[in-house]
Amino acid sequence: MSRPNPLLAGLRGRCPNCGEGRLFQGFLKVAPSCDACGYDLAKADSGDGPAVFVILIAGFLCAFAMLFTEIAYAPPIWVHVVVFLPLTLGVCLGLLRPLKGVMLAAQFSNKASEARHD
Repeated sequence: MSRPNPLLAGLRGRCPNCGEGRLFQGFLKVAPSCDACGYDLAKADSGDGPAVFVILIAGFLCAFAMLFTEIAYAPPIWVHVVVFLPLTLGVCLGLLRPLKGVMLAAQFSNKASEARHD
């Protein structure tokens, strides 16, 4: 059996080791171990990395769309609130889980761990 691409497995929310088990337990909480292969996922910590990338990507997309709409159509402010507030929320929530999976998979594939001096 060949090993899966860990980054694609992380993008799908699957174990970076086997590609079968779930990476998450809930929306963003990392599972303690893989259901399929028993790989220890508890040591994973992505920190604030996924949130930073989500802010940059969603901010660029939504701010560009908002500015384009404002310049092209000049709608009232309530249109911006009604359209772009849910759009921004949806883009942020839609990107957060896949990007966290990719960051965790990159951490596992590069054998990165936190440095400790106990």
